[in-house]
Amino acid sequence: MPVCNAKCYTNCMAQLVTRIDEQLASDVDELVKEGVVTSRSEAVRMGLEQLIDRHRRQRVGAQITEAYRRLPQTGEETTGLDEATRALVEEEPW
Repeated sequence: MPVCNAKCYTNCMAQLVTRIDEQLASDVDELVKEGVVTSRSEAVRMGLEQLIDRHRRQRVGAQITEAYRRLPQTGEETTGLDEATRALVEEEPW
């Protein structure tokens, strides 16, 4: 069974190869040593996932901003928002 899993894993996963400078490699190795990540590969995966997530969030934020620029909210739509926000904050048990 492990051979099948390993074979499937290698067939369904893309492999990226890159070069990094010694300092960056050392910094990643320190993260592995400290238990922040289990391996260099995990560190690279996490970095890429965070980069992609940040880019998506920025893109969505820009799209929302552009939509409000094209079609701003009316005064009627925003009436009472300040009071409602204050009420929600006052309800919090801080």
